[in-house]
Amino acid sequence: MSVVLSTASLSAADRSERWHHAVSRTFIPLDVQLLEDDPSPGRIVSNQLGSLRISQVQAGPQTVTRSRRLIRDGKEHLILTLQQRGTAIKEQDGRQARIGPGDFSLSDASRPFRKTVQGDFSFTSFQFPRTDLRVREEDLRAVTATAFSAKEGSAALVAAYLGRLAREAPGLDAFVGRQFAATALDLLTLLINEQCGRFASQAPETAAATLVRVKDHILRHLGDPGLSPPDIAAAHCMSVRYLHKLFQLEGMTVGEWIRTQRLERCRRDLLHSPALGYGVAAVARRWGFVSPSHFSRAFRAAYGVTPREWQTHGLSGAGRNGGEDGRKGRADRRNGGEDGRKGRADRRNGGEGEGTPPGTGALHRSSPTSPTLGASCPPPRPTRPPSSPHSRP
Repeated sequence: MSVVLSTASLSAADRSERWHHAVSRTFIPLDVQLLEDDPSPGRIVSNQLGSLRISQVQAGPQTVTRSRRLIRDGKEHLILTLQQRGTAIKEQDGRQARIGPGDFSLSDASRPFRKTVQGDFSFTSFQFPRTDLRVREEDLRAVTATAFSAKEGSAALVAAYLGRLAREAPGLDAFVGRQFAATALDLLTLLINEQCGRFASQAPETAAATLVRVKDHILRHLGDPGLSPPDIAAAHCMSVRYLHKLFQLEGMTVGEWIRTQRLERCRRDLLHSPALGYGVAAVARRWGFVSPSHFSRAFRAAYGVTPREWQTHGLSGAGRNGGEDGRKGRADRRNGGEDGRKGRADRRNGGEGEGTPPGTGALHRSSPTSPTLGASCPPPRPTRPPSSPHSRP
C-alpha cells in the first residue's frame, strides 16, 4: 500500500514545517531549507519492497543537508535518486556533481552530504540499508556524488530497471517485490564494481590509456595541496588500489610522480621568477607545496642545489662549471700530447722510457700477462738490450 504525504492542503506559511517533517519521516533526519518566500506544495508517495523503500517526490526549490549532528542517529542507509525533472547539485566526500533529468546518483547517510535544487523538481528515490549493497567501502566512497547517465552502458540498464520497478511497485506481491528489490541491488552492485575496475584485468593498452587520463587530471590539479590518491581515484571511479596498480607501469608510486611533476615546474619557474617578482616560497605554493622547508629538502635531493641557489645562478652556474670542465679537458689533452711526444722519444732511444726496466721497452706490451693481448699470446723471444750509459755490465 502506498503512503502519501502532501502539503498541498496547507497554507504557504505552514508548508515549511510540515514538509521538513515529511522529508525526515520518509528518508532520514535531514535539515530542509525551502528557497521560496511562498513555498510550493510538496508531495511524497512511498512503497516498501522488503528493505527497499521507493519514494516519488515532487516539490519546489530547496536545499537538504545531512549534517554531522544528524548522523548521530546511527542510521547507515544509502539513497539512490533517479532525477526526472529539474537539476540537482549534490555534494559529498569532497565532490560535487550535477544531476540532470535521466541521471541518477548515490548518497551515503553515514557521512555528511548536501543536495540543492533551484527550481521545481521531481525524482524517484530508492533507500536501503548499507549492508544490503555488497560493495567495498572504498568503492562506495568513489561513486557518491557522481552522476550516472541513463543514456548508455550499464548505467542505462540499471536506470531502466529502477524506473520500471518504481512504476510497478504499488501492485507487486510482497514476496515478488522483495525478489525484484534484491535484483535491483544486485544490478547496482554490478554497476559499481564495473566502474571501479573489479572485473577482468584491463589489456595493457587499455590500462595505458587510463593512465594517460589520470595523469592529465593530476597535471590540471598540481597546484592543489590537497591532491591525493583517494581524490584522484574517486574522480575516475576507480579504487585507490587500482590507481596504484596503474602507476606500477611507470615504476613509481602516485605520490612520487606528483612530486616529480611539481618539482620540475618549480625548477622551470624559478629561472624566471626574479623578473616576475616571485620568491621561492611563492613558486612552491603555486605548485602545491605547503611547507617551504619540505620543498627545499625535496628540491635539493632532486637537483643537488637549493631552490635559492638555482634561482640565483640557474643555467649560468651550470655554464661556469661546464667551462671549467672544458678548460681542464683541454689541459689534459695538452698533457697527453706532451706524454705522447715523450713516449716516442723514449722509443727512439731504445724503448727505455723513464721508469721502465732495462731490456723491456716495447716488448712489454706483448708480455704474457698483458691484459690487452691475454695469456694466449706466445711469449716474446729474448733480445739483447742495446748498450746505454745507464746499463750495467
